[in-house]
Amino acid sequence: MRRFQQSYLLAVHFLAFTSCFAIFFVGFGLEFPFLLRPSRTSLITAITFLVVYTLMTLVYGGMDIGKKKGRPIALTFVAKLLPTDLLAHLFLCIMNVTVVNGGRFVYESPWVLVCVYVVQVLVTTALAYFGNDLYFHFTPPSRCLVIAGVGQDASGLVQRIGKLKKQYRVVKILHTDAPDLLGEIDQVDGVFFYNVSPKRRAMLIEYCFQVQKNIYHSIEIQDVVGVGSCCVNFGDMPIMAYQVKSLSMEQRIFKRLLDLSVSALVLLVASPFMLITALAIKLEDGGHVFYKQPRVTSNNKVFSVLKFRSMREGVGNIHRSASKDDDRITRVGRVIRKFRIDELPQLINILRGEMSLVGPRPEMVENVQKYTSQLPEFAYRHRVKAGLTGLAQIYGKYNTSPKDKLAMDLMYIERYSFWLDLKLILQTAMVLLSAEESTEEFVQEDPQLQEDEQQQEEREEVSCL
Repeated sequence: MRRFQQSYLLAVHFLAFTSCFAIFFVGFGLEFPFLLRPSRTSLITAITFLVVYTLMTLVYGGMDIGKKKGRPIALTFVAKLLPTDLLAHLFLCIMNVTVVNGGRFVYESPWVLVCVYVVQVLVTTALAYFGNDLYFHFTPPSRCLVIAGVGQDASGLVQRIGKLKKQYRVVKILHTDAPDLLGEIDQVDGVFFYNVSPKRRAMLIEYCFQVQKNIYHSIEIQDVVGVGSCCVNFGDMPIMAYQVKSLSMEQRIFKRLLDLSVSALVLLVASPFMLITALAIKLEDGGHVFYKQPRVTSNNKVFSVLKFRSMREGVGNIHRSASKDDDRITRVGRVIRKFRIDELPQLINILRGEMSLVGPRPEMVENVQKYTSQLPEFAYRHRVKAGLTGLAQIYGKYNTSPKDKLAMDLMYIERYSFWLDLKLILQTAMVLLSAEESTEEFVQEDPQLQEDEQQQEEREEVSCL
């Protein structure tokens, strides 16, 4: 069955690419017949399409049949086909500079580009939904067991798994002190571990690996350290090595150049939208267009973040993070928060050097103090500048816990690279396309999750393998 699944997924991926490729060349071939014949122009255009499509696939992902729902897969193609078509068309126009058009560059047939893009999106959207339906028709959901630490409530995890009911089916929820735990693992396809103490989790994971069960577990600080580790050999002995991470001088220079160039370009392009937003805010209630608020960045420095005002002036609790249905938010505020327009003035903070394009979310001073007392590891996220976008900003939601957002921030810090910054900047476009709500709010961590880890481990030791 697994061999069939891999072959099917490969076939769908190949069909998606060849469909987009064929639509592009047939569409433009009707306008430029020479494109359908072997020539230097057709070769360069084909290579450009292939290279850009591959790069965009690395950024946004491919035809993730069986992993995502149809809509996210379709949005992936909406995002990655646009730069692919634009650059391939641009190279086509460059290669078509001939005596016929006077030996000068002409951006030809943009209407064909629009038609090609629309057809590609329609075809890939249909392929995403049909491919997913066919896959799940022949592939039943994976039977999964959820194992939580003693006294831990895994209902939040189960609820999230339930949203992917075609991929996973939770058959049982157990705690680590349950009898015959290994026998229960034998009966399922995969196991989710939630807030299980490191020692106990390691023992159970070793057993799952032995009996070939899929493994999923919540992230702890030691897992983040593992992401930044690499295998080195001391003679004939392999050793996992973790080197303390810090940006080199070259990385700092390139990151700052990226911040300056992209923020300046976006400010230039977005200036008309920012002007319209400012007018709308002013016309709604006559209040201030912008507001400033103290936020924390690298080395615990406090700066004033600049944003479009999305709340009513003169309301109480201005230092409390906004929630999804907050009655303090204005009508214009709901729109600009939904599409992240309220964040655009932060580009000025980036130009000043107070923030970076990519990094942990700039959090309120009050929240930093509160969450650091609950999660001491929260202080680690201030090793780099706060960012306009990042893993937590892209994947986080209103009900994402501080612990999970912290894990994403630390994962970014440990995996930092110039390519990762570029990838996250491009992925931000997907957030705008999906029009998800702002990730401003941190929800209160469940008090049960604050239980001392050593005490939990001692309790779980009572139930041994």
